Amino acid sequence: MKLLLIEDDLILAKNLSKILTAAGFVVDAANTKESGLIQLEVNDYDCIVLDISLPDGNGFELLTSLRQMKNKTPVIIVTARGQVEDRVKGLNLGADDYVPKPADSNELIARIRAVIRRHANSALPVISIGELTLKPNLHLAKIKDKELNLTAKEFSVLEYLALHHGQVVTRSMLMEHVWGSDFDSFSNVIDVYIKNLRQKISKHTRSQLITTIRGKGYILKEK
Repeated sequence: MKLLLIEDDLILAKNLSKILTAAGFVVDAANTKESGLIQLEVNDYDCIVLDISLPDGNGFELLTSLRQMKNKTPVIIVTARGQVEDRVKGLNLGADDYVPKPADSNELIARIRAVIRRHANSALPVISIGELTLKPNLHLAKIKDKELNLTAKEFSVLEYLALHHGQVVTRSMLMEHVWGSDFDSFSNVIDVYIKNLRQKISKHTRSQLITTIRGKGYILKEK
């Protein structure tokens, strides 16, 4: 799952990014309203963690612009401004949740996952492709009734392929979604993760779910 963190405190943003990444999220960061809107124009996110006080405006303005663009990405406001009127204003403008600073990291992670689940509206509680079953909200992957022991990044790669099953997914698409904008396009990291996934899947089925399309990318489909 991919998050956009909009926070002008660079130290706090760095620490939060590390915590959220360790929890299995892919995190892009922006420290101004303008840079946040630019990120939102070119990327899709599962959730936005938004500070209210920004150097070139405020989070309320960004939230208003976001909803006017019909962007329904879940937004959690995290700010030191904890007055009731600010919480009410944020929620009325379209925020999905409100967490006052200093936010407990475990609570923030739980709230992020909760708003993503609500946003999905149970549309994708389960992804089934042949013998493969994925439950994204639980980070659970199974072949038949055997659970795959996947790392957070392995699950993210498999989930992205599953969401685009039957379609070719390029290396760049995977790198951007799973690792974010800070990646080396010439790295062989994708090859390593695809190899690991194939090995784990092959322990429970003879079906080759993930196929390499030479010069293009990968495709996951039922054989």
